[in-house]
Amino acid sequence: MGMRAQVPKVAHSTRRPPAARMWLPRFSSKTVTVLLLAQTTCLLLFIVSRPGPSSPASGEDRVHVLVLSSWRSGSSFLGQLFSQHPDVFYLMEPAWHVWTTLSQGSAATLHMAVRDLMRSIFLCDMDVFDAYMPQSRNLSAFFNWATSRALCSPPACSAFPRGTISKQDVCKTLCTRQPFSLAREACRSYSHVVLKEVRFFNLQVLYPLLSDPALNLRIVHLVRDPRAVLRSREAAGPILARDNGIVLGTNGKWVEADPHLRLIREVCRSHVRIAEAATLKPPPFLRGRYRLVRFEDLAREPLAEIRALYAFTGLTLTPLLEAWIHNITHGSGIGKPNEAFHTSSRNARNVSQAWRHALPFTKVLRVQTVCAGALQLLGYRPVYSADQQRDLTLDLVLPRGPDHFSWASPD
Repeated sequence: MGMRAQVPKVAHSTRRPPAARMWLPRFSSKTVTVLLLAQTTCLLLFIVSRPGPSSPASGEDRVHVLVLSSWRSGSSFLGQLFSQHPDVFYLMEPAWHVWTTLSQGSAATLHMAVRDLMRSIFLCDMDVFDAYMPQSRNLSAFFNWATSRALCSPPACSAFPRGTISKQDVCKTLCTRQPFSLAREACRSYSHVVLKEVRFFNLQVLYPLLSDPALNLRIVHLVRDPRAVLRSREAAGPILARDNGIVLGTNGKWVEADPHLRLIREVCRSHVRIAEAATLKPPPFLRGRYRLVRFEDLAREPLAEIRALYAFTGLTLTPLLEAWIHNITHGSGIGKPNEAFHTSSRNARNVSQAWRHALPFTKVLRVQTVCAGALQLLGYRPVYSADQQRDLTLDLVLPRGPDHFSWASPD
């Protein structure tokens, strides 16, 4: 009991002389306990202070959403419902840069270039734009960049704090000269990356992205009554001329007028191809990753539809967003032609029905002929007289059902 504890001797390959030996200091058991507790506390503080693996910036839990649609189908409006969410990094139609640079190609030949661009952006790799933009560029080099609330908020720009509703005009004034490199930094700081695109004409080209383990991809497929699409396309006029030429494969020739409705026929066929691929015996990696939404349903019940879309993509509707969505869908008027890509306060229900007064009945009949399959599959009732067309008590949007349509032939 009275013996002093001896420090064990350390074995050496060569024996040192007594004067050269190193003696270890003696500590009491109480001192050792205190030192161990201090060391453990420091280690725990270090571990707790480190960012966890679920941080949005790590990318491990990031959700990727592709809003898939066609021109003049309400996709800019739906894009804003995602863009204004505080958890979303959003870009509007980034494939515009591909089609503008490679305008001699056709939609089919550009599919893979567009898909590869999508994958890089989903992974926040903005170097992919080196092939489609000038080397010296700012955030304003993105197509319709100010529609992205994330590019107007920190860390990209300080015009609007996260969680507030951004305004395009203010963003253009304050954020135009921000460095392009901030887009990558901003993208990595969000839990969701949402891209809106109108330049895919089948779903199969996206299968590599849907089965990519680096991505957690959801497809939101937005469709609209083809008769309303035609009316809106005619109002947009020359804005779509280059894109029309690429869809029709004219080797770079712009196509403004479409008297034979070839464009609307291709749009209808693409919606049928996409919807059927997703609903008729879809591949395993697609199940649970696709959701079809009709613009008319979104216009009639905007809050209910966006709640369902948010739930599908792992987002939550905030009170501020709820009030904003109500305001922009319960305005007056149906918008102006020069507001083609601008989301303003309108009466959404009236917007969805505007074609019934503006489109001549002869054109309605032609659209119903070239898009008969799309009308049937997507749930739109045809009309058989001008009186039926203008009778707004006749609901032309059918309840959603299990009916599907397959093209009988390529023609």
